[in-house]
Amino acid sequence: MISDFFEIFLLSIIQGIFEFLPISSQAHLIVASNIYAFKNQSLLIDISLHLGSLLAILYYFKEDIFDFNKNNNLFYKIIIGSIPLVLFGYLLYSTGIIYQLRNIKVIAWATLFFGILIYIADKNKFLKKIDIDFNFKSVLIIGFFQVLALIPGVSRSGITITAGRILGFDRIDSTKISFYLSIPALIGASLLSIKDLFKENIEFNFLVLIGIFLSFLFSLITIKFFLKFLKKFSLNVFVVYRIFLALILFYIIYY
Repeated sequence: MISDFFEIFLLSIIQGIFEFLPISSQAHLIVASNIYAFKNQSLLIDISLHLGSLLAILYYFKEDIFDFNKNNNLFYKIIIGSIPLVLFGYLLYSTGIIYQLRNIKVIAWATLFFGILIYIADKNKFLKKIDIDFNFKSVLIIGFFQVLALIPGVSRSGITITAGRILGFDRIDSTKISFYLSIPALIGASLLSIKDLFKENIEFNFLVLIGIFLSFLFSLITIKFFLKFLKKFSLNVFVVYRIFLALILFYIIYY
């Protein structure tokens, strides 16, 4: 009982925190799995964790997302920006290529390379504002960058924030765009898991509810903290962290 709760607690931290920060959640799952052998990392638990994060995003940005009088085009921008990820994601998933990419070496090198890319992009001056310049062209460009997140280790939030910075949006606006685009991504991940769930005989249990609640809690805290953090600091700390994490993965691989 205690060990089950500890596992859900740890998995919720990994999902709730690393889903939204520009660091790789897959990389952390690998490191955690090498330290601790999870027993409850099932499809149903995975769905509950993604659902918790999705609810946190919808709750935090409820005024932006559901106020159609104020942001009548935001919904359509989110949909259009997610089309490239859906199309390429379906292609890689249906062909089985997505499973071949889930390799610890791929994750390690992607963690390192795209961490350096974040550093370079974050040096760009901000010339655009989300209220004025976040148009369909911008969201589509960021959407194509988001396709790279299908490579484990890239980090969906990391690559979308990087794309926003390359386009000239400041850190706060780039992060908000990243959060907006996480909504269809989380829905898509849940739907794929639900599809696989029907193939297995997995019973619903109380750990699912705990997973949803803890993932929601950690996700909400992370969103609030990250936006406040970016008002005062750059993304350099995450770059250093990614390099350190890549070194740990290289140690696991080669030693």
